[in-house]
Amino acid sequence: MRRQLLHAAILVPNGQWLVQRKSDSPVRVLAGPADVVELAAAIQHRIRTTRPRTR
Repeated sequence: MRRQLLHAAILVPNGQWLVQRKSDSPVRVLAGPADVVELAAAIQHRIRTTRPRTR
């Protein structure tokens, strides 16, 4: 959230995470570790495809 990669991430009592990319985007429910890894991979992909190459 500090680097504007997510708008919100909230841990609910049952262990799931509610995440929202932007303030007007739908809320996603991350049910387990596989969902968290998938979200992290999507964020990394977005970062790598949007920054310019410096080589």
